[in-house]
Amino acid sequence: MRAMVLEKQGAPLGLADIPVPEPGPGQLRLRVRACGLCRTDLHVLDGELREPKLPLVLGHQIVGIVDALGVAAHGFRLGERVGVPWLGETCGACDYCRRGEENLCDRARYTGYQLDGGLAEFCVADARFCLRVPEGEADTSVAPLLCAGLIGYRAYRMAGDVRRLGLYGFGSAAHLLAQVARHQGREIYAFTRATDSASQSFARALGAVWAGASEELPPVPLDAALIFAPAGELVPRALAAVRKGGTVVCAGIHMSDIPSFPYAALWGERSVRSVANLTRRDGQELLAIASEIPIRAETTIYPLEQTNEALDDLRRGALQGSAVVTIG
Repeated sequence: MRAMVLEKQGAPLGLADIPVPEPGPGQLRLRVRACGLCRTDLHVLDGELREPKLPLVLGHQIVGIVDALGVAAHGFRLGERVGVPWLGETCGACDYCRRGEENLCDRARYTGYQLDGGLAEFCVADARFCLRVPEGEADTSVAPLLCAGLIGYRAYRMAGDVRRLGLYGFGSAAHLLAQVARHQGREIYAFTRATDSASQSFARALGAVWAGASEELPPVPLDAALIFAPAGELVPRALAAVRKGGTVVCAGIHMSDIPSFPYAALWGERSVRSVANLTRRDGQELLAIASEIPIRAETTIYPLEQTNEALDDLRRGALQGSAVVTIG
């Protein structure tokens, strides 16, 4: 099969012919139809997330058709369309797993990092961690929900029942979460690079009541802020934008160092917390909401052979919404 393979971190992916994988016990094999790209792929590619499996097929926002079933693979049937997210497997036995915090499992393995992902014509995945995806939506619209949507949704839940919500970095995750928040009656305040007027207009088109530069303060204090851009310097800026008792949620798997800031910025019972990965419950909840609203992903589509160009566009911030690779 054709696949985009990472041989060495810091180098571009290479288009290669590799064997079609066989599903092991409890696994599904999917004929991949679409695979979304996100910042986590860049963190793996650029070496910010270390020690991936090499060689590695990247990609962890996968939509495909069940092509083969391994022994004791339950819950799905041949020909069914399913989604494969970032969380690929956990131990199921540790304290975290038993408490329903499987996203914190120390023995978890992740799709497109320790497990081969979806930038290929076929992939295999643990059936227990695959998700049913909304019917009637295009593969390319569903794929971004499986990481950008799910991680964003987990961060959104951590913000609590708030009215005024700030989104720092208006890319793939933020444009999906904005739709959920507006559907649930929240006010959205979008923060982008000062020169990115296109993203600010995009945010307003999706219902943001205000959009401006991340260096600016919003016109009113926020109840909470979600930071999707991997820039540590946004943390003190977001703290300055939230009211007393407000929450700042860092929603990326990797972020540059947070600069020092005065205690006064945190005082007033403000809090800063992080999001780590996702759980199957996050996936089930968001995908149910996505069918109800429905959530519409703004996408730029690339063929498999142009994956490196897609990653470069993502790195440069040259996209509105999500980048999705189509296969076949």
